[in-house]
Parts: sequence; structure tokens; C-alpha cells
Amino acid sequence: MNLLLKLFRTPETRERVWRTLVLLVVYRLGFQIPIPGTDPQFLRSTADQGIMGMLSALSGGAIGQTTVFALGIMPYISASIIFSMLTKVSPALEAVSKEGAAGQKRINQWTRLSVVPIAFVQAVLVYTGVFMAGGAQMVEEGMRDNRFSMFLIVVTSLIAGSMLVMWIGELITEYGVGNGASLIIMAGIIAVMPSSFASISGNPNFWQIVMFLCAIWVVVIFAVVFMHKGARRIPIQYARLTRGRRVYGGQRHFLPIKVNMAGVMPIIFASVLFVIPTVLFKWLGWATMESVFQDPTGFVYVAVYLLLIFAFCFFWNRLMFQPEDIANNLREHGSFIPGIRPGQKTADYLSNVLTRVTLVGAAFLAIVAVLPSFITKDSGMTMSMEYFVTGTSVLIVVGVALELMDKLQAQLVMKAYEGQEDGTPGTPGGGQAKWAQGGKGGPRGSRKSTGGGAK
Repeated sequence: MNLLLKLFRTPETRERVWRTLVLLVVYRLGFQIPIPGTDPQFLRSTADQGIMGMLSALSGGAIGQTTVFALGIMPYISASIIFSMLTKVSPALEAVSKEGAAGQKRINQWTRLSVVPIAFVQAVLVYTGVFMAGGAQMVEEGMRDNRFSMFLIVVTSLIAGSMLVMWIGELITEYGVGNGASLIIMAGIIAVMPSSFASISGNPNFWQIVMFLCAIWVVVIFAVVFMHKGARRIPIQYARLTRGRRVYGGQRHFLPIKVNMAGVMPIIFASVLFVIPTVLFKWLGWATMESVFQDPTGFVYVAVYLLLIFAFCFFWNRLMFQPEDIANNLREHGSFIPGIRPGQKTADYLSNVLTRVTLVGAAFLAIVAVLPSFITKDSGMTMSMEYFVTGTSVLIVVGVALELMDKLQAQLVMKAYEGQEDGTPGTPGGGQAKWAQGGKGGPRGSRKSTGGGAK
């Protein structure tokens, strides 16, 4: 409560918070605009089930619904992930990323441009998997006989909606608080909760289900926060240098390796890959194999899902955290790990630590990904509600909330520091500011000596 009061007492922070809220409201209004020529009530009750419901739960969108913002922020997230991987793989992009702010600006521009083809591919997949499957129920009577025009309208509307969502996210990042894309995903996940709870309101054991889910929610949130903040701190010793009578360096710092470094990325990768065999078996007419990959509690489904999560978790961490580069940087700056020789020995030590930490993080993500299907089996809940109350969406929401709180606290600290520098009465450093300006706070004759120096 004290933090909230401080936030709203600061004019700039208060304006940023209100801008963020207004932009999020505008984002949610886009889900009330249907695509021209479609039935806005189609798939309202069934959009949260199956593959589309799973992707909607992870991206904060509404892929199964006939709205302009159905794709949500998913094309921009896909482009960001692709360029994050390419900057670690491609030497040319890696060189651009090391150019500082100018290089990062160029990569951001390329990411925005790549959103258009990615949104086109995803819009075509949505049209094929949702609109074509819906048939005559999906389209209004005037558009049922003209499939090509309907294809152009749907794909164009989805691409335009994804570009608008990306623009809203950029506005939140620049003029609001926190990362715009992360807040949009968080808002999309939270916004579907009332309708998800309403879907089970007719159950005679409604309150027992709610109490049970609340208990699970508390446990999952505690586990997510514990794993999100958990890190292996490796001590780093700086070399001690002597210059005359002064000694520089010699301090000890820590290199943190987070337990859940990959975040929710392995779950997203594994979930998206499951779409490919499902669609392929459906086209080939292999109903048995299709049913195997659609049973979330089956042995084959769980085994392949866990294997993909572990593989992507190790792949992502090895891609983003490269022990060889870190070992070289430590050696160039005169730093070392106590008890470990610089160079290759340090790289091997960091690689072994990363492997053990990644194993724990991958096991945690595997439990979070598989848990919803077993706990909420035969409960009648929607896919988005299952993923929210039992793990995957909670992982996203809690991570974004913790990041948002860190940024708000950093802004408060920055404002307090600016007040000290301005010489605000009653703050430490006020007298120093007056002395620097040549006022009465400085020593006698300071203004005269300054003038003499100028002459």
C-alpha cells in the first residue's frame, strides 16, 4: 500500500500508469470488433478447447474467435524469439547487436518488419484450421459462396489486427510502465478468467471446485515465485592492482545463473510443435494417431511433451548463456572464479553448473506443463482456465508482475535520487548542491577563488 501511494504521488509515474491502463483497455476493445463477413457468435463457447485454446492461453489472444485482434501479440512474440536466436547463431546479426543502441534499434526495426510475413502465415493457418473447419456456420449468408473474398478479408483483418496490437505494445513500452508485449499477454490471460469461471457456474459442486482451485493456485504461485527468484550465485573475484599507494579492485561479486532462465519459452515451443503432427494426421486421415496426440493424459502425449520441454530448455539456455564467451570476458577484465583457473577451465566449470541448474529448471517446467491435464481432468473447465489456475499461465502472469514491480521500484528510486541531486530541502546532498553552486553552503571564499581561476 505504501508503494502504491508513492507511485501515485509522483506525477510522471502516475501519468505512465494511467497511459498503460488506457492502452490496455483499447487493446481489449479490439476483441469486440468482429471480422467483416463473419458470425461474431461462432465458436464463443468452443474456442477455448483443443489446440487453439492452448495457444490462446499461452499468447493472451483469442485464436478461435472471429475478432480482429484474434492473433493478439503472438506474431510479434514469434518474431522476437526468432531474432533472439539469430543474434546468437548468425555472426552478422551478432556484430550488429554489439553496436550498442544503434545496433539494437536496427534489430528492433527488422523484428517489426518480419511481423508481417509471420502474421500472414499464422493468419492462413487460423483460416485453414478454424474458418474452413467451421464451414457454413462461420460465415454470414452473403459470404458463404465466395471463399476467395472471405480468405482475403480474414487474412487481411488478422494481419492488420496483429500490427495494431504490436503498435499498442510499443506505445506501452515507450510511454507507459513495463514491457508492452508482456503486459498485453498478461492482460489477455486475466481477461478471460471471468468467462471461464462462468462456464462452470452451473456445476453443483461449484464452490468446492473454486476452493480447491484457489488452494492449488496459492501453492503454484509460491512455487513459481520461488523458482523465478532462484539462482545459482557464482563468486567472481576481481584482480587487485596497486598504483603507488592506492589499491584498486579486489572486490568480490557474484554471477547469477537463474534456475528458470528460459522462462516459459520451452513450453511454448513444445506446444506449437504439437500442432504439426495433429494437423498432419488429420489431413492424412489417421484418426488413431490423431487421437493419441490429442489426449493430454496419454502416455505418448506426456512422454513426447516432456521430451520436447527438456530439449528446448537445454537448447535455449545453451543459446542464451554461452560459457566460453563469459570465460573470455572474465579473463579480459582481470576477473576469475576463486579456485578455478581462467580460460577453458572456467568455461568447463560454468558449463557444468549450467547443466545442473538447467536440469532443475526443466523438471520444474515439465511439472508445470503436465500438471493441468491431470488435476483438471473431467472438470468441465475451459483450456484457458486450466492453464491459468494450475501452472503455465500463472508462470507468465507472475513473471510479468514481478518484472513490473521491479521497474516501478526502480523508477521510485530514480526519482528519490533526482530529488537529492536537486538540493531538495531536508534531503541528503542539499548542502552539497548549494556548495557546488557557490552559495552559502560552501567554504568561505569559494566564489572568489572560482572567479580568480576564470580570470
